[in-house]
Amino acid sequence: MKSKQLETIHYTTGGVAVMFVLLSGFNVVTAAFKQRLDLTKEKAYTLSEGTKAILKKIDTPIKIRFYCTRAESASPETVFFRNYAQQVEDLLDEFKQYAGSKLTIQKFNPLPDSDAEDSAKLDGIEGQVVSSEGEPFYLGLAVKMLDEMVALPFLSPSRERMLEYDVARAISQVITPQKPVVGVMSALPVFGEFNPMMMRMGQRGQEPWIIINELKRDFTVKEVSLGVDKIDDDVKVLVVIYPREISDGAQYAIDQFVLRGGKVVAFLDPLSIADNRSSNPSNPLQGAMSSGATMDKLLKAWGIEFDVSKAVADMTFKTNIRGQDGRPQEAAAVLSLTKEAMNADDVVTSQLDNLLLPYPGAFTGTPATGLKETVLLKTTKNSQFIDKIMAQFGGGAKDFKASDKEYALAIRLAGKFKTAFPDGKPGEKSAEKKDEGEKKEDKKPETKPDNSLKESTADGVVILVGDSDLIFDPVCVQVQNIFGQKIVIPQNGNLNLAQSMVEQLAGDSNLIGVRSRATLNRPFTVVKRMEEKAQESYRSKIKELEASLSETQQKLNELQRTKEKGQRFILSPEQQQELARFRQKEAEAKKELKQVRKNLRRDVDSMENRLRWMNIAAMPVVVSLTGIALAVYKRKRTAAK
Repeated sequence: MKSKQLETIHYTTGGVAVMFVLLSGFNVVTAAFKQRLDLTKEKAYTLSEGTKAILKKIDTPIKIRFYCTRAESASPETVFFRNYAQQVEDLLDEFKQYAGSKLTIQKFNPLPDSDAEDSAKLDGIEGQVVSSEGEPFYLGLAVKMLDEMVALPFLSPSRERMLEYDVARAISQVITPQKPVVGVMSALPVFGEFNPMMMRMGQRGQEPWIIINELKRDFTVKEVSLGVDKIDDDVKVLVVIYPREISDGAQYAIDQFVLRGGKVVAFLDPLSIADNRSSNPSNPLQGAMSSGATMDKLLKAWGIEFDVSKAVADMTFKTNIRGQDGRPQEAAAVLSLTKEAMNADDVVTSQLDNLLLPYPGAFTGTPATGLKETVLLKTTKNSQFIDKIMAQFGGGAKDFKASDKEYALAIRLAGKFKTAFPDGKPGEKSAEKKDEGEKKEDKKPETKPDNSLKESTADGVVILVGDSDLIFDPVCVQVQNIFGQKIVIPQNGNLNLAQSMVEQLAGDSNLIGVRSRATLNRPFTVVKRMEEKAQESYRSKIKELEASLSETQQKLNELQRTKEKGQRFILSPEQQQELARFRQKEAEAKKELKQVRKNLRRDVDSMENRLRWMNIAAMPVVVSLTGIALAVYKRKRTAAK
């Protein structure tokens, strides 16, 4: 008996020892290879196909010089950044593993007064004071190929989701040093604004929009005036942002630019928040009363219509915003778009999942012969056109009536374009007629040859977006000042969408797939639908209450008119009875509304609790079931022997 117990102890001890050796060996092997298992649905921690495509394009060896301070003493703040530095290293190792010998990773520890610190400063890496000790902490990298170098001065953890994109973009920049030229035409101060008064007060003028700064990182950006009559030949893509009161001459310049092979991305708008702020912040009505921004001559020639007097409201994509009284209100014309609104088959939109479009317009009509239309963004059938003034001041949600139509919010036109100016450059014909009238009859008037293009020789591309505010800084990004460095944090996919459109037409389209994953968001769509359903009940009850109020007021007015002048401020028994009845109806309606809200909250809380417990219990249940299955299998196997 004792020998059997001793044998059992030996087997148990030996088994534990073997398991320890196997586990230690497994940890050593996995640590050496640094393999990671990515279980996220979007594969957010696996190199994207876009990054792999960029790495494949490397034909000259590239060095990535990674700087991270690793002092012996560490404060809680530096520990936080070191943990993030490990994530950066893991990502760089994946880059190296895929690129092979074409990519070299060099790691430096820039301690104070060291050669590594001097190297960091030469590479443009900025040390930041992150703790009370006052010593600079370095966390950045430089990508170098021959004489080309791109530095990421400080890798902020707040841009963790953008890390792969930032590194891939830097590599793309060094392997393609010749930047394409992108022209930007706008009636808004997108390039910033110099204000002498602010300078005298020690303040800086208005800075360029973030979209301009981002484009400058990948392209040579050139400002194009709204009064131009020809787009420079070196411009590859023209970005038009809110072309308010654009002249026929400028439209002619765009027309000829497209016909000779140029590509256009145009952000039009029936109602611009940015225009309202920049023109007259003290007059909130000005934005709604402005003419909006379109390119009427060009759109007509392309077979497209864009009504600048109407915005699009969609109750499926409505957004809760703060009203003028400070209370939250439904804004049916401020659209929070989800994947349902986006073209899943197009590279520009397929990987985005959340966009914010304030008061957009929509494109209707049939493209002209020779042009193919691709809808990139659209509303649901639960949408309608509403007057833009009503849209800005909360109208649309209360009196909403779905049109049962889907409206195009962004489209791409591709194919053979025909000129919108068959008579040539606008202004020249009228000038010729004037000259002809002034000349004598015996002299023959000189006629200028019409050298304008009438049709494109090759397929062209124009992207039209029905909103310009989606790239306005307060709508698309949050800017933080971290250790004296401006950090841009995307709030939605707006900036990504705009950059993807330009990159598709002018730059490295591989970056589109890398950047799109950075703003992935997984909203609770089922919960949102429940809230929308309950909101429908709110609206019907509110309308019923308002109708009752209006009816009672009418009856009170009628009773008041029948009384004599001296008694008009004295309530009659009939009026008192009417008021009492209305108050009773009002109390009942409020009670019903309260019950609806309570039911909504109960259903939402119940669903959230179910989801929470499912998440908590899922893993233990899976492990337990696996253990039970293994135990049953081993028992059957033992019994069979």
